[in-house]
Amino acid sequence: MRKAIREIKRGFSEKLYTDTNTPIMLSSHDKLVSSLANDINVELKELQKQKHRYIQGDKELKNTITNISHDLRTPLTTICGYLSLLDKEEKSEHIARQLSIIKNRTFALKQLVEELFRYTTIISDTENSVYTETVINNVLEDCISSYYAIFKEKGITPNINLCEQKIVRSVDKTALLRIFNNVIDNAIKYSEGDLTISLFENGKIVFSNHTSDLNEIQIGKLFDRFYTVNTARKSTGLGLSIAKALIEKMDGNISADYSNNVLSIIIKLNEV
Repeated sequence: MRKAIREIKRGFSEKLYTDTNTPIMLSSHDKLVSSLANDINVELKELQKQKHRYIQGDKELKNTITNISHDLRTPLTTICGYLSLLDKEEKSEHIARQLSIIKNRTFALKQLVEELFRYTTIISDTENSVYTETVINNVLEDCISSYYAIFKEKGITPNINLCEQKIVRSVDKTALLRIFNNVIDNAIKYSEGDLTISLFENGKIVFSNHTSDLNEIQIGKLFDRFYTVNTARKSTGLGLSIAKALIEKMDGNISADYSNNVLSIIIKLNEV
C-alpha cells in the first residue's frame, strides 16, 4: 500500500482534478495502484452525484420559496388593508383586543414573506445591481441618521467613530444601505443599551454592542438563514443572511466576533 501511495504521489502519468471530480487516469501496471485508483474513481463518481443532487435540490428549494412568498404577498397585503379598515370601526374593548392580536400576527407574517422574497431574489441573482463610485462615509451617516427616533425610543446613544478620510468604493448604494440597515436592526434587537459604529481608513466598518449569554456555536450561526439567537424575539432570522449575500456580491466580506460580552459585526469593503 505504501508503495502504491508513493507511486501516485510521483505521478505515473496521472491526472487528478478533484475540484472537477475528473477520474484518475494512470498508466501503471501495478494492480494495487490500479485498484486504489479505481476505488477513488468510484468515490469521486458518487461525490459528483451527491453534489449534483445538492445543487439541484437547493435550486428547487430556492425557486419554491420564491414562488410561495410571491404568491402570498398579494393576499397578505389585502388582508392587512382590510384589518386597517376594521381598526377604524367602532368596536368593543374585547373585539379591539382580539383585532390587535390578529393585526400583529398578520403584519409579522407579511414581514416574514417579504424577507423571504427579498432573500431568494438576492441569492438567485435576479436583482439588477448598479455599481457606482460611492463615498461610504456618506451612506453610513445617512443610515445612522435615519435611526435617530428608534435610538431615542430604545434609550441608545450610539458612539460614532468615522474616519475623516473619504472612503470611496465601487458598490451598489441601495444594497449597501440595506446591509447597514440590517446590521443596525440586529444590534438594536440584542443590544443591552449601547452601540458603537466605527469606519476605518482601510474600508472596514465595525458595529459593536454589549449582549450577554452568547457562545461560539451561536456566533457561528449568526449568518445562517432563519437562525435567531432568541426565538421569542420578533425576528425572521434573515437580516444578517441578506447582509452576507449582498456584501459578498460586492466582493466584500462580513464576519462576527464575540469577546468580553461584546458582539462585533465586521464589514470589509475591498478596494477594486
